[in-house]
Amino acid sequence: MHRPTPELPAHLEALYVRFPFDRSWGDDPISAIRPLARDPRRAEIAGLLGATLAIGNTTAIRGAIGRLATIAGGDLATLVVPGLPPARAADLRRFRHRWIRGDQIAYLARVLARHYASGRSLEDTFLEGLEAGGFAGGLDRLARTVRADTMRASLGAPPRGYRALFPSPRDPGASPCKRLTLFVRWMVRDRFPDLGVWRRVPTGELRIPLDQHVHWIAYHLGLTGRRTRSWPAVEEVSERLRRIDPLDPTRFDFVLCHTGISGDCPKERDLAVCGPCAVRPDCRLWRGRRVAE
Repeated sequence: MHRPTPELPAHLEALYVRFPFDRSWGDDPISAIRPLARDPRRAEIAGLLGATLAIGNTTAIRGAIGRLATIAGGDLATLVVPGLPPARAADLRRFRHRWIRGDQIAYLARVLARHYASGRSLEDTFLEGLEAGGFAGGLDRLARTVRADTMRASLGAPPRGYRALFPSPRDPGASPCKRLTLFVRWMVRDRFPDLGVWRRVPTGELRIPLDQHVHWIAYHLGLTGRRTRSWPAVEEVSERLRRIDPLDPTRFDFVLCHTGISGDCPKERDLAVCGPCAVRPDCRLWRGRRVAE
């Protein structure tokens, strides 16, 4: 197994400090979420809908969030009501993003309306699971809530493919649960670029949202030996990052993700691109290879 070098913590810090956040901020889905998150309730709604749509490239994701916000009249919370005006409901039925359909989004909005009617936030739900079973327990409780596992009698059966949008780390297959984990990161971290509206969940408890870019880089830096994305890989990467920053292990997520998205990590040896990279000495593609200065 490729293991992290002793210098990796310092190299990751250098990568973080030098990272051009201004370049990548506008490409990230959270740039489309932040204007819609005007209070904690709206932040939860916008964050969950945005994370649910986080499939595909960032341009398409931001476009899908924008189209949904247009349908909602600029306030996604207006979708989370017992009954939508007919014109808005018709627009929502026509909504599509990749394999996500408007009827699934409409059902999620009904689930959230029913949940909020009980006087509880999604933070309350996540905390219950966190206290009983750690982060995986919190994510499992959150997934079961938005899947409407206990609301079928009143809401009816969900649309085709709906439950698959919200996997739990405790489901068979041990999904990495990238989108729900991303949602929780947005809610909890109070430093750029996240929203920080959940004040009762410790930042140190967060797990890395393991998308394909973060997984590829993490594997090549020795943060995980697992070749495929899974919940055990999430735990492995998160634990190794927690050793570097116990209080805020997921602060490296944005940087690692956008290093891949931007092409700063070409995923092959290319000295013209890799040469300036702070973590090149730690990468399995470069370990043991001398580079002429």
